[in-house]
Amino acid sequence: MEENLNDKLFNKKEVGWKNIDDREKEAIFSFSNEYMNFLNTSKTEREAVQTAKQIAESNGFRDLMTFDSLNPGDKVYFINREKSMYLTIIGTEKLENGIQIVGAHIDSPRLDLKPNPLYEDSGFAYFKTHYYGGIKKYQWTTIPLSIHGVIVKANGEKITINIGEDDNDPIFTISDLLPHLAQDQMEKKLKNGIDGEDLNVLLGSIPYDDEKASEKVKLNILNILNQKYNITEADFLSSELEIVPAFKARSLGFDASMVAAYGQDDKVCAYTSLAAMMSLSNVKTTAVCILSDKEEIGSMGNTGMESHMFDYFISELLNKTGENRLNLLDKVFCFSRILSADVDAGYDPIYASVSDKTNAAFLGRGVGLNKYTGARGKSGASDANAEFVAWIRNVLEKNNIQYQISELGKVDVGGGGTIAYILANKGVDVIDCGVPVLSMHAPYEVTSKYDIYSAYKTYKAFWEE
Repeated sequence: MEENLNDKLFNKKEVGWKNIDDREKEAIFSFSNEYMNFLNTSKTEREAVQTAKQIAESNGFRDLMTFDSLNPGDKVYFINREKSMYLTIIGTEKLENGIQIVGAHIDSPRLDLKPNPLYEDSGFAYFKTHYYGGIKKYQWTTIPLSIHGVIVKANGEKITINIGEDDNDPIFTISDLLPHLAQDQMEKKLKNGIDGEDLNVLLGSIPYDDEKASEKVKLNILNILNQKYNITEADFLSSELEIVPAFKARSLGFDASMVAAYGQDDKVCAYTSLAAMMSLSNVKTTAVCILSDKEEIGSMGNTGMESHMFDYFISELLNKTGENRLNLLDKVFCFSRILSADVDAGYDPIYASVSDKTNAAFLGRGVGLNKYTGARGKSGASDANAEFVAWIRNVLEKNNIQYQISELGKVDVGGGGTIAYILANKGVDVIDCGVPVLSMHAPYEVTSKYDIYSAYKTYKAFWEE
């Protein structure tokens, strides 16, 4: 009797692997392999947009600007400055009755090159960097690094850079102090062990063969770059070059149950939402997928969610469906729903003291929902109302999708945020919904393949509701 009452009344938090058959396990592993391929080709926001565009076009999506009008079933994408992207499938219901949005971001913590990055010191050539997003600086030393991005010359010529990913490419690194001479460094607080100004990327050490030349190693590097890309040092002034780990995405564990990779915050939610949209055919409510930029630094700028570019996109949908009229955009948002698809902090038993175990997200227990994020007294949070949380629960439970609702760490320990508040400010019903991650913001993050597939099923069910 007691056991039956437990089953009836307790909120059971089981490991998802226990409840699947061989067929679903095979689907989980197959999907995760496709996800890892995406990660390996999409380490930066520009690369993620290019990969997403290829996937979308192969599934019948077309650029919004090629449509004069839009009808139910049309599949559309819009790319904003090559660094963010919106995709939609037009539903049979009018847009003014609301749309269903899943919003992820495709930027990740990294190192950006400074405008004047190249210098020589004591026989070595280096790139100076400025870190982007919340990183632990010491984690970025003594690991293999690659260089990704674009150089745009003054005449408008654009050169795409990707060095360090191919096995035949050189890699780069940031040196650290040997333990034998690191007594003073080891006495510092962990956050000060490596200074931001010391995150300088080692590039080469062979001097150019010209006795009259100054800074011979720097000159040799510039000569190599000039021969390969026809650039000069001044061209770095109009470049966007990012330093990212050269690691490949790999299966983790003897059981291969997890994924280890750079940039899973938030490409794990970006890929699962993109894949879910590709699996849709006709929808009742217009489905929108956001792949946003700049979330890691506050969503600012014209490719971040704080810009008006998303409003413009929805306005164009209204124009091309023939619905638009004065103030209709505001109504659309006020009747819409969004899953803010961003990762959650996975419970790590090695660092258990920062989490409230009863309110933590665990790897392997399904997609994670956060009713609110923020810090301390929910500062800066979007707090989903109970009615919307119940609606989401109903979608998940009737589709037999395992989920968990959690908080990001203990009260007053820290906090975090997503794009949720930006859409909430427009009147949209919002809840955070993503994949729990270990070692978030590190060069190598860890997720569960079960949770990855659960996120895919969640976003698909949300759009099909």
